[in-house]
Amino acid sequence: MGKVLTIGEAMGMFIANNEGELKHNREYTLFAAGAEMNVSIGLSRLKHDVTYITQLGKDPFGEFIYDSLEKEGINTSLVKMTSDHFTGFQIKSRDNINDPEVVYFRKDSAASNLNSQIIESIEFNKFDVLHLTGIFMALSTETYELTRALIDKARQANIVITFDPNLRPVLWNSDKEMIDGINRIASKVDYVLPGLEEGRILTSMKDKKDIVDFYIKKGVKGVIIKDSHNGAYAKWWEDDQLEELYSFAFPVPKKVDTVGAGDGFAVGVISGIIEKLSMEETLERANAIGAIQVSHISDNENLPIHEELADFISNRRMIRGESR
Repeated sequence: MGKVLTIGEAMGMFIANNEGELKHNREYTLFAAGAEMNVSIGLSRLKHDVTYITQLGKDPFGEFIYDSLEKEGINTSLVKMTSDHFTGFQIKSRDNINDPEVVYFRKDSAASNLNSQIIESIEFNKFDVLHLTGIFMALSTETYELTRALIDKARQANIVITFDPNLRPVLWNSDKEMIDGINRIASKVDYVLPGLEEGRILTSMKDKKDIVDFYIKKGVKGVIIKDSHNGAYAKWWEDDQLEELYSFAFPVPKKVDTVGAGDGFAVGVISGIIEKLSMEETLERANAIGAIQVSHISDNENLPIHEELADFISNRRMIRGESR
């Protein structure tokens, strides 16, 4: 199986036990969260070797997250602990109809103070994929520069780089700074994985094909657009030819929690790349994990192992009357 390197901010996450506005809830359950952590857990459950870079505070949240990473079999050799800064956390409502309300407490967190010195500890030639999102880079000037340095080292080592923009406007000083900063990074990676609305914000274009071409022209190898219940659209270079593919989503009888679906989709794409699946198989897997995610509460608790994923895809094919 493949070896994946990723970096991010892991956080404590309190999810309300009952539906309704956060201000009316009094009971919560603690989980571990963070986009890159979700991806790490998903890939580890599919038997890939994942090394996760972050910095945690020496506090109960940090200890809880560290234990959660180890429990999932994720390599924690590049997880730093500090007494100088706290571990970030978030509070999330429970909403079965709309996207949940999420409030973050992360300013000056331990992860936002992680700097480029960590790179000296990394043997890049041991990895197959570097996965990044637009969240970690937005935390501070230090994390943005660290992201750029990781990309430079990965490119030198010929590692595949995947990038999920994962826009968080509140972390940037302005929309323009966010768009410019995200697109500077996106132009240096191999695969860009924006949601449709994210792509529209980042490129000022409405059509999927125009959004994809925007990044293809910047020199990326492939672009995969997530379009919720409509599935995904991909365009990529293969054997010196540009290929494109639409992939239908899996129907979800009941949407429970949309947060983490994009991270699950990224798990499908990254594992597909590592396992050398066709783009059709890769998108089917990505759509399947995304559907599983929105059918359950929490950001990563129900990410599937291989057998569960295979069963889910097989069952949905039968429902749709597909033979393969």
